[in-house]
Amino acid sequence: MLNRILVIWLLVALVGSNFSRYFIYAGFEANQSYIAKMLCENKSRPWLHCNGHCFLMKKLKEASEKEKKQEREDQKNHYQEALPHVPFQLALYIQHIQLSYAQHRIPSVVQHSFSVFQPPRVRA
Repeated sequence: MLNRILVIWLLVALVGSNFSRYFIYAGFEANQSYIAKMLCENKSRPWLHCNGHCFLMKKLKEASEKEKKQEREDQKNHYQEALPHVPFQLALYIQHIQLSYAQHRIPSVVQHSFSVFQPPRVRA
């Protein structure tokens, strides 16, 4: 029973975050007379026939700014997650290798290489 309540609550929260603009419209339609009488910014100017739409636009603007701010925060958090938190150091260890070559040449190997490898001849 507790699991079902938790799942329903999470689904409502998920849907509520995605459809917040529709909830603002629904709340405005349900309470339009109260908003027009008490919360309207133009109630001193009845010839504008605002009927609380100024309050609705103000709430929609606040909701869109809140969504943009949340989106920027999410992008910032994703960027920070991509970067390493602990600075790392790259250490290169260079090993000095000493090569030792034979002190004298073996004459038989050199003589055989000249007999096998010859430069190409140019035809005139």
